[in-house]
Amino acid sequence: MEPKIAKMDLAGREFKITNSPISTYATGYATLSLGDTVVMANTSMSEKGKEGAEYFPMFVDYEEPMYAAGKIKGSRFVKREGRPSENAVIVSRLIDRPIRPLFPKGTTNEVQIICTTLSADLEVDPATTAMNAASVALLLSGAPFEGPIGAVRMGYKDEKLIVNPTYTECEEGILNLVVAGTIDAITMVEAAAKEVTEDVLLEALDLAHKHIKEICQFQLDYAAQFEIKKMEAEVVTPDEALVEKVTGMVSTADLDGIVGPTKTEVKSKLHAIEEKIFEAFAEQIEAEEVSKGTLAEIINKLFEKQMRKNILEKEIRIDGRKLDEVRKISIFPDILPRVHGSVIFQRGETASLSVTTLGGPGDAQIVDTMEADVTKRYFHHYNFPPYAVGDIKMLRGASRRDIGHGDLGERAIVPVLPDEKEFGYTIWVNSQIIKCNGSSSMAGTCGSCLSLMAAGVPIKRPVSGIAMGLVSDQEKGVFKVLSDIQGMEDFAGDMDFKVTGTEQGITALQMDIKIKGLSLDLLKKALDQARQGRAHILAEMLKVIPEPRKELSSYAPLIMTIEIDPEKIGMVIGKGGETIQEITKECEVEMDIADEGIITITAPDQAKGMKAKEWVERITYEPKAGEIFEGKVVKIMEFGAFVEFLPGKDGLVHISKLSKDRVNKVEDVVKMGDTIKVKLMEVDSQGRYNLSHKDAIGGSPEKEDGAKKEGGAPGGQNPDKGEPLEGTKAVRKV
Repeated sequence: MEPKIAKMDLAGREFKITNSPISTYATGYATLSLGDTVVMANTSMSEKGKEGAEYFPMFVDYEEPMYAAGKIKGSRFVKREGRPSENAVIVSRLIDRPIRPLFPKGTTNEVQIICTTLSADLEVDPATTAMNAASVALLLSGAPFEGPIGAVRMGYKDEKLIVNPTYTECEEGILNLVVAGTIDAITMVEAAAKEVTEDVLLEALDLAHKHIKEICQFQLDYAAQFEIKKMEAEVVTPDEALVEKVTGMVSTADLDGIVGPTKTEVKSKLHAIEEKIFEAFAEQIEAEEVSKGTLAEIINKLFEKQMRKNILEKEIRIDGRKLDEVRKISIFPDILPRVHGSVIFQRGETASLSVTTLGGPGDAQIVDTMEADVTKRYFHHYNFPPYAVGDIKMLRGASRRDIGHGDLGERAIVPVLPDEKEFGYTIWVNSQIIKCNGSSSMAGTCGSCLSLMAAGVPIKRPVSGIAMGLVSDQEKGVFKVLSDIQGMEDFAGDMDFKVTGTEQGITALQMDIKIKGLSLDLLKKALDQARQGRAHILAEMLKVIPEPRKELSSYAPLIMTIEIDPEKIGMVIGKGGETIQEITKECEVEMDIADEGIITITAPDQAKGMKAKEWVERITYEPKAGEIFEGKVVKIMEFGAFVEFLPGKDGLVHISKLSKDRVNKVEDVVKMGDTIKVKLMEVDSQGRYNLSHKDAIGGSPEKEDGAKKEGGAPGGQNPDKGEPLEGTKAVRKV
């Protein structure tokens, strides 16, 4: 095949599309590269629709094989790559969300998109390249895809916007924003931010869309080189005659009467209308000429249409709220007795049970990714069990939706977490959705923030979140933005725009739309209305827990940190790890040692933690002349006795220093294993310790007091009183 190659400059990097030498039997395929990052996309579409499909059966998978970065999987026992990582799932969702709305409504043809990163330059995240590759492959496949879409990542550092920032620029900056869209409008937004303002965000969206337009045109120009056979979508449409007949049997008054403050009340009124229609069609149902499911779907569509009309024309929502009104908020802290922090956050009929668990640094999660091994000291898990909406389903582990919502809640909180030196714990928050009528991800985010505060995690500022909706009539150019959408408004609406942040700015964004795009003016209105909603929710949160608790739960582990000379790390570890193993076993603690000399001790209580801390202090302590210790006789020679006065440190007590009286034989005063007091007289030029027993027991009080004033020695006459030394922090107050 004669290769067709197109190139353009994208923010200083070469952006290239090619169809050779990598080629497949997929309906459409292409290979895109950005610098040294190369992504292959393959798309396939079935010729016929899937029988009985109740939704558009499109499947998207993003693959990130380790070989792309020149790595071999870390596990010693399993080298074959298995199920996708959480990052791969999140990127798969990024690809799916802007593409799905661009297929005809009611499409039942199966569509599969597989994007594989073949080479990663470890400088720029491959996600947006994969999104663009999927778009090119769909264009070349001839699928009924109203694209192309373009995708670009935006950063913000040193008060400047950066197009396609590197990993480092994202980390050091305050914005990591992925934007996707068509030539006409923005279709998807996903962001992690460090309290950025709405103005910065809108500026970034505007610049992103300029580049998206260029990327889309670039794809169209490339596709124009091919003779593409167009494929037709098989769209399921209801029987028009049946729809007309049912419509004539349901009055506007009937549909307007489907209102109420709760989902149960609304559904009961909807079911009452359904039963009336089922009764009217009883003969046809019995003859299997029509199904109850088909009739119920027609009634539901009529209800959604009327609900949208009431919002657009009368600003009436089915639960009676104003467009910008947030549902009633209820917060129940400390409902679980033994966990480290717990809260139920309920907004309307949606409730999240959020639980915080604290652990030591050794509990941090190591994520083996294509780019690098990442250590996470904070992770947020979101779970949506079937009972939350009254369903009965098999539990199959975390779904893609669970992973995506958990990641959103995690990104929302990360910017306000305390520094590791300030708070050395590993933090796990689990948000269990126990009841749901829309906006559960934001309930999980608000609940996770409150549970952290209840657990005593000193976050910088509290975070709240809200889900915004949209109902629009694009032909008339009319739209209404809804605050805190509930389930039916989400299903029947045109947008689900989630915004989280503090009083100082936005920390995370996620936008899904069902229409073909949104203008910046509309996004600005949604962000402004979201800011007001977030402020209201935050005020309600602070009424219950105004600030992080000053004390941790008595069931939380105690963490102490000690800073030592990095050159003494080996002394704490010991030969073959024997010293640190002895400490952890005898004191029943966990210990983590950083290369810079920071030792973290995680203990079940203060007594065991202090025991381990004092042990480490004794090992690493630098004794000073004049200090008095209790030591153990470890060796006897003719000229004196060697005494271990600190772990791993021993010195000589010369026979002349054993007693004020003349000593003829060392054994006359001490024997092996005896515990005696010794005074450090000097450290000689070779680092040897010269000790004296007679000066320890007969030294002047002034000298002994002087040694105490100098700080004394761990385990000596001036033992540590349990107060943290300088450079030692007990995180939990007891």
